[in-house]
Amino acid sequence: MNLITSRDNPQVKAWRRLAQDTTAYRKAGQFWVEGDHLCRAALQRGIRPAHVVLSASFYEEQGPQWEGLADAVVVLPDALFASLSGLESPARMAFVVDLAGSSAVMPQVPTVVLDRLQDAGNVGAILRCASAFGYRQVLAIKGTAALWSPKVLRAGMGAHFGLHLVESVGETDVAALGVPLLSTSSHAGPYLHELLQQRALSPQCAWVFGHEGQGVSESLMALAQQKVRIAQPGGEESLNVATAAAICLHASATASD
Repeated sequence: MNLITSRDNPQVKAWRRLAQDTTAYRKAGQFWVEGDHLCRAALQRGIRPAHVVLSASFYEEQGPQWEGLADAVVVLPDALFASLSGLESPARMAFVVDLAGSSAVMPQVPTVVLDRLQDAGNVGAILRCASAFGYRQVLAIKGTAALWSPKVLRAGMGAHFGLHLVESVGETDVAALGVPLLSTSSHAGPYLHELLQQRALSPQCAWVFGHEGQGVSESLMALAQQKVRIAQPGGEESLNVATAAAICLHASATASD
């Protein structure tokens, strides 16, 4: 166990950036996972941290069970740990995890493509849906909220650790996918329930979900083999993108049942 008490310690400064800066993980090659739930979710998926960081009070309560998971277990005074956290109520424990090295797109697996989604909550919710419904890969077009940022990680609730995530992909990467590409649309294509009735959906596909305000870009829409609408008999103009994703992913994931 290593005890650090100084706010100016270089390691502490680096962790503060990871915990509070949306894109710091890209330069550091590591990301910050805060809280018992997320850390346990990572362990269940075989993720091992580079560092375990505990507040002093948490170490007194549960320290022994977290030892041996990393080369270093670091303990910080409670106030110092709180100064790192981006949460209103700091969780008292965190992992620092190395980013996986591979960022190659897998062309033949069920995939979700995120086209410039801005809201971290939406992105995290879609990652949860992707994991729940068997879509093993998520591709993020440049301009999408940073996938490994603390806010998206919290919204994902552990889904990150079961997915192959690739950021800053281009349209050529999407075009190279070897599974059918489907795109949501507010005005074009058949309704989702019609495709289900026709048995025209398959789990082996890729879904594109677009920017909260602008939707899927025209160029990506042109790549889609199928445009799909969701019936809204209540008369709303549109659905939240994470809600639309949940409906579409569940429909195609269970289409062969």
